Amino acid sequence: MNPADEELITAARGARRFAYAPYSRYDVGAAIRDAEGRLWTGANVENASYGLSICAERAAVAKMVSEGSRHIASVAVSNRDGGTPCGMCLQTLSEFAPDPESVMVIVTDDAGGISRHTLRDLMPFAFRSDGLGRD
Repeated sequence: MNPADEELITAARGARRFAYAPYSRYDVGAAIRDAEGRLWTGANVENASYGLSICAERAAVAKMVSEGSRHIASVAVSNRDGGTPCGMCLQTLSEFAPDPESVMVIVTDDAGGISRHTLRDLMPFAFRSDGLGRD
């Protein structure tokens, strides 16, 4: 594994420590590397009104976008069993991935397992802005 991927995985694992998941007890951390090489992290934040919860991946995207970055280069996710991002997160990641085929999503679990997927593999039919008929 290359040092950049190791750094991304370490950041996702570190972000997971800040998860607030008293309802599901499913802590998730995410890290995004943007096109400029900067890292953005997020953890899931649950709410008693479950629909108001935010996933770690979307928390990281919100941080990235709110600081002026718009292009995702790669993503790492850390959780106990290697679960991939949910559909809502994949759609959100796709919004900021100019080329989903080139965005690698690395998923790690508590046993040290690592899987690698392109964003296109995980969300092959993402709803894209080019389908809206806008200029």
